[in-house]
Amino acid sequence: MSGKKSFSSLQKNMSEASQARVAEKTEVLRMQMDLSELRRARRLSQESLAQSLHVNQASVAKMEKRTDMYISSLRRFIQAMGGELEVTARFPDHSVRINQFSELDAV
Repeated sequence: MSGKKSFSSLQKNMSEASQARVAEKTEVLRMQMDLSELRRARRLSQESLAQSLHVNQASVAKMEKRTDMYISSLRRFIQAMGGELEVTARFPDHSVRINQFSELDAV
């Protein structure tokens, strides 16, 4: 025996509080993906995404590496993966969804 245990077997021995913390951290990590991780999670290749965006694969690779881009570019990227971009401003006492960016194609 290798002495290795699966995470699920280790998790069974955790307290309920520990399991809850693990579940919370897992959800936080799932909500924090960069574009390349999101594309892979959607089981899409750069090539297939490039076809949807009518660009070449190198352009998709560049987009995935950018740390700053136009909201319209990000929205098209997300839509090409089958999603919808929502922009939300979070304040200490509340959150506000910003709607003006959903109307960009109409301009």
